[in-house]
Amino acid sequence: MNTVKYEIMPAMRPLPIPTKGKGFVAAVIMWLVASRQWQLSEDWKFTIDGTPFVIPAGFTFDGASIPKFFWTYLSPTGVLLMPGLIHDWVYKHQSLNRVDGRQSPELSQKECDVMFRELAIAINGFKFINKAAYVALRAFGWMAWNKHRKND
Repeated sequence: MNTVKYEIMPAMRPLPIPTKGKGFVAAVIMWLVASRQWQLSEDWKFTIDGTPFVIPAGFTFDGASIPKFFWTYLSPTGVLLMPGLIHDWVYKHQSLNRVDGRQSPELSQKECDVMFRELAIAINGFKFINKAAYVALRAFGWMAWNKHRKND
């Protein structure tokens, strides 16, 4: 994964954090621990090493899954947004959609995590941050991976 290109940033809209209708304490807890979800409002096209891919409109994701207490230093919709979006899609579907309608080969969890690290380095150039995020993915990503295998 040497080159990643995209002509436009992904068009996305924030989804409400579900605090409405909860009691005060439950709403405050939800506000403190929940991550905002985002939904693509248009297909997002990008290339990896010259191969064009697309993530379709309607896909819901949370940016990079960074615990809230780190958000002061590393926003989930900051430098890790695009690699996080691609990674969330691949974690859910185990492959990427090519623009021509074909699927990429199926990927393992480790291959997805390595892809995230390499894409993030190619997109934002922060080797230390991306390698630290990769280590966190390897340590804790299995929870999201297994959740998708169970629910999808």
